[in-house]
Amino acid sequence: MPSGSRLVSYLLLPVFLSGCAANDLMVKRQAESEAKIELLLQTSKKAEQRHNELAGLLQVLDERLHSISGEIKALAGENSDLKASRDALDARVAMLVRQSQTPKVEIVNQPSSAKAAGESGPPAEYLKAFGLYSANNYPASIESFESFYRNNPQSDYAANALYWIGECHYTLSDLPRAKEAFTKVVEVYPKSSKRPDALLKLGYTLAAMKEKEKAAGIFERIITSYPSSPAATKARERLNVH
Repeated sequence: MPSGSRLVSYLLLPVFLSGCAANDLMVKRQAESEAKIELLLQTSKKAEQRHNELAGLLQVLDERLHSISGEIKALAGENSDLKASRDALDARVAMLVRQSQTPKVEIVNQPSSAKAAGESGPPAEYLKAFGLYSANNYPASIESFESFYRNNPQSDYAANALYWIGECHYTLSDLPRAKEAFTKVVEVYPKSSKRPDALLKLGYTLAAMKEKEKAAGIFERIITSYPSSPAATKARERLNVH
């Protein structure tokens, strides 16, 4: 029979072996937990690193957006300046065109020999009206030309006065009155040297009044009746445009 101490050993052996197994399981689980914690720490570091990268990228994008916003504002300012310059240039060109189309006072109807002796030059009243037109004082110029025309309907300058009355109304955008004045030059003074120009401006006026077919008819009439005149050249240009 085994001795007492050996019996005790036999009895304690299962307990010892059970304790070792439990200890091994605890160590294994602790190792697994530490591995999981390590994995979580690594994942957290990667997430933090990615977060920092994204934060840096967002900062760069924000700075770029701010820069682009500044560039857009600068371009808008430049565009505004260019528009102002273009408007000023357009106004200057329009003024130069108007000045280039303003004939000298000596442009008159060809006088007959009988009238030449009576009218050697523009009358003072006509010169006054033309001076007002040249100074862009259109309302006063209209009044003065109308006064001259009422007093001198047979003058060599009568058709010219009517023509400039039409020009004043046209410049003031009073198209019906401009049409009336230009039409009167055409109908009342068929032999006037101002008739081609009056027809041309009548065409312009009709076009501005949206009467395009009538305007085209006037331009064609100029080309037919005055083929070599400057008015015919401009009439052809308008027909090509429209």
